[in-house]
Amino acid sequence: MRRDQFLKSLAAWAAIGAWAPMARAAGTNIKMMIPANPGGGWDTTARALGKALQEAGAGSVSYDNKGGAAGAIGLAQFVNANKGDPNALMTMGAVMLGGIITGKPPVSLSQATPLARLTSEYNVFVVPADSKLKTMKDVVEQMKKDPGSVKWGGGSRGATEHIAAAMIARDVGVDPAKINYVAFRGGGEAIAAILGSNVTVGGSGYSEFAEYIASGKMRSIAVTSDTRLPGRDVPTLKEQGINVVIGNWRGVYGAGGITAEQRKALTDLIVKATQTPSWAEAIKRNDWTSALLTGAAFENFVDAEFASLRAVMAKSGMV
Repeated sequence: MRRDQFLKSLAAWAAIGAWAPMARAAGTNIKMMIPANPGGGWDTTARALGKALQEAGAGSVSYDNKGGAAGAIGLAQFVNANKGDPNALMTMGAVMLGGIITGKPPVSLSQATPLARLTSEYNVFVVPADSKLKTMKDVVEQMKKDPGSVKWGGGSRGATEHIAAAMIARDVGVDPAKINYVAFRGGGEAIAAILGSNVTVGGSGYSEFAEYIASGKMRSIAVTSDTRLPGRDVPTLKEQGINVVIGNWRGVYGAGGITAEQRKALTDLIVKATQTPSWAEAIKRNDWTSALLTGAAFENFVDAEFASLRAVMAKSGMV
């Protein structure tokens, strides 16, 4: 090999070596922890994000569902198994914060690395199609007579629908500590319970119930937004005389112990993913609101959310 060819080859290999950490940080083979069972919001978000990440330049994306304890079981596995791994991601959100507040798990969210808030959505409350309770007013009247007779079904203890149910009770003069809340490990379990009339009222994001509402198997009776959702004929709690507004949001964390450069590379990849056609289609299909927030702004947002949720849950008698 001629000397100039050798030097060019050496330079090329040096360049590859210099960029290798960045390539690894950008996630050639992403491992996605989903701290919930299949069928729920985190699962839907994770798989939509995984598809968008591949569209944005990532290689393969594998998924691991680990439900329970409002995401704390999945969080523990993620923290313990992926320290320093620049290819590990975990979906999370407001539900996890509520679960951490009520459950006090042995692991902390601070042991993982905040990357980005992705979406926001409001909860819709539904009843089975054959329920004798046709409106939220009917639910409230039944709850006032006998709080325990109304079974509220939703995500893990501390989920936004749990908090919303407690806030509704407090606003209408019912002791929040007396509400009968049935927690499920994933959206699929909650849907089955609602369709089987094993719970009185179900709560989750509209996207999780959309097909059942459209087919007439569920009746939507209230949404937790300040105004009605565009294109959805669902009354807000406020317009029904219940002064409760509460939103849900979902985001993504990286493993603890990754470098600043790896964190930036992952964040950049996620931002790029949110600009893909597949992500835009997922936003539209699932009735999500894009709420991208990254870096220190997202980290500060999570801290503020912890404080806000603690206050709301304390006032509602949940902690």
